[in-house]
Amino acid sequence: MLLADSPPTLDSGDTAWLLACTALVLLMTPGLALFYGGMVRTKSVLNMIMMSFTSIAVVTVVWLLAGYSLAFGKDAGWGLIGSLDHLGMSGITPHDLTGDVPTLLFATFQLTFAIITAALISGAIADRAKFGSWVAFTAVWTLLVYVPVAHWVFAPDGWILRHLGALDFAGGTVVEVNCGASGLALALLLGPRLGFKKEAMRPHNLPLVLLGAGLLWFGWFGFNGGSAMGANGLAAAAVLNTQAAGCAGLLGWLVVEKKRDGHATTLGAASGAVAGLVAITPSCGSVDLFGALVIGLAAGVVCCYAVSWKFRLGYDDSLDVVGVHFVAGVLGTVLIGLFATAVMTGGPAGLLHGGGLGQLGRQLVAVLVVAGYAFGATYGIGRAIDRVMGFRAEPEHELTGLDLAVHAENAYDHGVLGHGSATAHATSVHPHGAPASDRTRTV
Repeated sequence: MLLADSPPTLDSGDTAWLLACTALVLLMTPGLALFYGGMVRTKSVLNMIMMSFTSIAVVTVVWLLAGYSLAFGKDAGWGLIGSLDHLGMSGITPHDLTGDVPTLLFATFQLTFAIITAALISGAIADRAKFGSWVAFTAVWTLLVYVPVAHWVFAPDGWILRHLGALDFAGGTVVEVNCGASGLALALLLGPRLGFKKEAMRPHNLPLVLLGAGLLWFGWFGFNGGSAMGANGLAAAAVLNTQAAGCAGLLGWLVVEKKRDGHATTLGAASGAVAGLVAITPSCGSVDLFGALVIGLAAGVVCCYAVSWKFRLGYDDSLDVVGVHFVAGVLGTVLIGLFATAVMTGGPAGLLHGGGLGQLGRQLVAVLVVAGYAFGATYGIGRAIDRVMGFRAEPEHELTGLDLAVHAENAYDHGVLGHGSATAHATSVHPHGAPASDRTRTV
């Protein structure tokens, strides 16, 4: 039997679980690349994929140099930001523990969250951003926006977690609300794509979209289950709630599509599943199965309508980062205030389980603060980069396609053996056939 003051010891089971979850969450970003890549037109699919893949590299470097220390280092004051005690991961050895897992593993697990959050933003500005400016933005945004919000919500002494008392199990505010508000800021800053609301901009490869959605769904079990920080019952409940909400979101979206448009589409199935998975992210460790089903269903239904807001309001959120991630993230975070159970949280309960209005109010404050900070800071960062480097792609590059203009490649140009030069191969265009889908949603 361990004494109360015994030093923490490594748990091999928890460590093995978190190692697996870290790999699962990292896989989500290549999955996102395929998901987004299939949703754009043929002329920019490689550029879209590259925006996700470069996020892996850029965010990793920023995180290891300063991000982890500022997010999870000793609080520098008022729960707003951490210290630079672990700059460059200094002072952390393979023997150091966070809970009962190696601190180096915990830092890597948290890194994968930062990576996909940055990559998600790219969907809001698909087809029209300078690649170099995107790379610079990713580095600065990670340090100035993601890192402080992660400290507020995930660090033990962060003000949202410790002082406000809002609940966010796996990143509804840190990941979903954050990327959604940031995506909206950039979409407004860059302006709409050429031909927005005039040309049909349908997904060029729906099988690719579904493959990406499947990889995202698979990785989400690590995203939510790993946030329990152990191979335990809470992780099992989070995984079950994740599956339930994803399925409910898929079905909810399809019901709306069928009733409204007369067709249940494959893109709708993928989008509905993602909406349900987004919504359950903050709440999977706080609600029971019934709550998970209601939250997932609500996200599928509401987000199916929300993706059309951009046409009414005039902002071009290319791949519906706002309509899916922001809206579902807000829903999932706020509904904790209704559906949280004391059995799951170990204390706080939502309104429907005898907790009163207090928790609902705390959830609303957390959403409003994170959304406001992310939008304002992102707009400022984007404006600064636009003045220094220019953020919007050249009109001729946007018209001909960023794949050839920026990367000198074409996703569907396989060339002909024995004919033509490398230059001719790089500049020839063989567009993929247009999808059969007649869905009204434009991307």
